[in-house]
Amino acid sequence: MSFVGYKQVLSSEQLRNLIQNYYQQPSYYFLRWMYQVSGIVADLPPDFPSPEGQMFNTELELRWKQNNDGYQVLLLSQTQPKGESKFTPIGKDWTICDRNAYLYNIDETKFPKGFVYPEKLSLGQRYFQDTETSTIHFVALTIKI
Repeated sequence: MSFVGYKQVLSSEQLRNLIQNYYQQPSYYFLRWMYQVSGIVADLPPDFPSPEGQMFNTELELRWKQNNDGYQVLLLSQTQPKGESKFTPIGKDWTICDRNAYLYNIDETKFPKGFVYPEKLSLGQRYFQDTETSTIHFVALTIKI
């Protein structure tokens, strides 16, 4: 059963622990600062945490955004979260649909400092559709295997 939920974490250390709890091989990160984006990378950089970012793998996408109380975290997953994580569910029933995704060229001008990603990355998108309204509310990155 698919799951969409959120939670607040108070510190960068709690955010790092949460990310590690949901990490599985392979996982990738896309991090955003006011002045740059990381591109899609396999490892967290030394200046982590970023004010905004996401980790994704075949199972889920975990997004975070810094706020006054720490970090707001959104979980978009194919399955229910792990027991101790305690995400607050958004909605009740979600249908997911996986689609192909395409990457920008490395020299795309939308990213003036460049956009990097692993050469053989097979990227996909997972649509989260509310079963009651048939509205797609979230689109998550995923890895196609």
